[in-house]
Amino acid sequence: MASLGSPITIVRPHLIEFGVGTAGKLGKWAADKGYRRTLVISDAFNASRIDVLELKGEVAVFSDVMPEPDTANLEKVLAAANAADAELVVGFGGGSAMDLAKLAAVLAGSTQTLHEVVGPNRVHGPRKVALAQVPTTSGTGSEAGIRALVTDPTTKAKLAVESLHMLADIAVIDPALTFSVPARTTAATGVDAMAHCVEAFTNRKAHPMVDIYAIEGTRLVGKYLARAVKDGNDTEARAGLSLASLYGGLCLGPVNTAGGHALAYPLGTRWHVAHGAANALIFPHVLAFNTPAAPEKTKAVMDALGYETSENTASVFDAAYAFCAELGIEMKLSGLGVPESDLDAMADDAFAIRRLLDNNPRDLSRADIRSIYAAAF
Repeated sequence: MASLGSPITIVRPHLIEFGVGTAGKLGKWAADKGYRRTLVISDAFNASRIDVLELKGEVAVFSDVMPEPDTANLEKVLAAANAADAELVVGFGGGSAMDLAKLAAVLAGSTQTLHEVVGPNRVHGPRKVALAQVPTTSGTGSEAGIRALVTDPTTKAKLAVESLHMLADIAVIDPALTFSVPARTTAATGVDAMAHCVEAFTNRKAHPMVDIYAIEGTRLVGKYLARAVKDGNDTEARAGLSLASLYGGLCLGPVNTAGGHALAYPLGTRWHVAHGAANALIFPHVLAFNTPAAPEKTKAVMDALGYETSENTASVFDAAYAFCAELGIEMKLSGLGVPESDLDAMADDAFAIRRLLDNNPRDLSRADIRSIYAAAF
């Protein structure tokens, strides 16, 4: 793990508006910038409430964002972006909408293709259009980051694009937009936000400059997630989760996630398990596995969640499992429709995600991954 003097680069949106009732500030910002043509990229539900953004001028809407979007969904987005000839692209929704907005902002009208920009720092700049992000869930933190993911339907692998050119000009984080999120989704996305923080905090690339966001984001989830699941209109709890999600997003740029997300991805790409639900199911298994490599930080994580644990892996697992299960989250692969016959293929897929596994504080072999899936089945 990095020392206090280790070099690090911190990035964040140029402007962040945070707080209940701030959604309409996007329209004023866009008008002040003189943007006349806007494309909003969203799912069907959020597309029905774009009026809260108070956008002026010509506003086109792409409302067909799919969960865990694939390359075909991206192609539809790019066609809509080229047709709109927008000066401003807005991601309005969860991580899927915001990731597609990032890619639309850099690929629409570009000579580059998706496969030419997969990987780090391969997008040609400067970007031709402005980018705004407005999250409506508290989980991905995508509004703060420089990465976007889409699934290749042939290989069932996540294609990850990373570029400073995908950093938002403005992120508007209005917790009121999350009041309508169902309890089950609130629980899963909240654990996803926590997983971003925990995986960054215990990461081989962990850095004191990021640790402060990571542990505070974890504490916010521990304090507020159960409250928000119980009462979706709890304004303080919703705001706390929105802030935790943002902090998780800030962790992803300089540090990124690790083994937990690597093992969660095949659940989404192969069996269309929602990203938050996949991360929640995997979380206690990987946290316990990593405990011998990061005992002090693991204890800090469990303290932040309100649990007293020993450095024993079983103690950590039991507490982390209880935290997720008590939120009503499904904690068995079989309960999510994943067949036992697919565990080997999932282990192969996860073991190939070196960009994340290489960050893990403890080496995860292919056999380790298969054993975790078996334990979670």
